Amino acid sequence: MHQVDVSLISVGNSLIILGNVQRKMTEYQILQHEEGQIAYDDTGGSGRLVVCLPGMGQLRSIYRFVVPKLKDEGFRVIIMDIRGMGDSSAHWNDYSESAIASDVAALIGRLQSGPAVILGNSISSGAAVCLASDHPELVSGLVLIGPFVRQIPISWWKALTFRLALAGPWGLGTWVNYQAQKLYPKSKPSDLSEYNNALRKNLKEPGHMRAFRRMASTDHRASESRLDQVHSPVLVVMGGADPDFARPEEEGKLVAKRLQGELEVLPELGHYPQAEQPEAFLSSVNKFLQGIQQWPLELA
Repeated sequence: MHQVDVSLISVGNSLIILGNVQRKMTEYQILQHEEGQIAYDDTGGSGRLVVCLPGMGQLRSIYRFVVPKLKDEGFRVIIMDIRGMGDSSAHWNDYSESAIASDVAALIGRLQSGPAVILGNSISSGAAVCLASDHPELVSGLVLIGPFVRQIPISWWKALTFRLALAGPWGLGTWVNYQAQKLYPKSKPSDLSEYNNALRKNLKEPGHMRAFRRMASTDHRASESRLDQVHSPVLVVMGGADPDFARPEEEGKLVAKRLQGELEVLPELGHYPQAEQPEAFLSSVNKFLQGIQQWPLELA
């Protein structure tokens, strides 16, 4: 594992969105890496650790609605910008799910508050699987949201269309508009416009769109090869209308079966149910989280 350190820094332009309120953050914490930094927020407290990981092309504030609720339930909640996004550094040699997993492992180890429940969304679900397989002592459970954890066959023309959509100067606008219009199929968050502005601003920063494109070119072989090596409790949460999957419920069933986990399908919701309908999302995961919360730490 790479050498890391944690320090507190002040920044003037870090943005978090909570409900309809947009405010400047004066402080966030960083995990210092030899290649850059990983940014995260920490609610503090002595409760069971929950680490929330956004998906590709998203900010840590995708969890803005659920963090206060989880904190109220007694959890210590970390929301982390994955490498290449948000307040984390843009430039890295590796943007794979395995690399993201190594960042999470370093962070949990540094905090000395594990094991942790990992909430992974999209590509970060793959990172969560890698972490649980390679470092089971750091993980007490996984919540996999719209998980990409295996190589799903895709036609060459769809792959080419996706790459072309992100290429060139139009790529940023294409992604921001696509995720806003397509990935919240039932109901859009009341502050989606503010979130989109923050996302657009972040992707305009030097190196971030390049990082997004490079992450989009990675695969899920690492997580797929580890599915049978995960022994932590697992909950798979699928939006029933997630357009990123041809048959989202079937994909959820397949992943849950491979991981010997549970499946919750949220009808009509998309790829980011934690932001689209946070109450429905929390209702689906709360029993799972509370069950883990009741375990003695030495048995987690």
